[in-house]
Amino acid sequence: MNLDDMYRETILDHNQAPRHFGHMENPTQVVGMLNPTCGDQIQLELKIHDGLIEDIRFSGQGCSISMASASMMTEAVIGHPVSEALALAQNFKTFITGGTSTVPLGDLEALHGVSQFPSRVKCATLAHNALEKALTEPS
Repeated sequence: MNLDDMYRETILDHNQAPRHFGHMENPTQVVGMLNPTCGDQIQLELKIHDGLIEDIRFSGQGCSISMASASMMTEAVIGHPVSEALALAQNFKTFITGGTSTVPLGDLEALHGVSQFPSRVKCATLAHNALEKALTEPS
């Protein structure tokens, strides 16, 4: 199996069996975002305590890139400090537009090919933009 096939499998896995999909009771932050270009929409619900993301859930609908990216992102930030989650979101957005990340991205690296399709970059970054908004703006 080559690297592209592995990446494709990772994206399919996260799209077909998204991690942290659904709702939670008593979130401390809730933010919704829409990609008007394609209609993808996402809602993030987070439980943040003492600067740590204790829990995160997402819901919504969208293309496989959008949903897989949201699933991968929730896996990457749950249990981590807000500062690390912000750094991950910002680095992912740099990475997905062809730049280099200074933090490990884990499964999110499977989305590297999206940078070749500018119209899909918004799909891949929707959840990350929502995360940044949830972590930097009061709810």
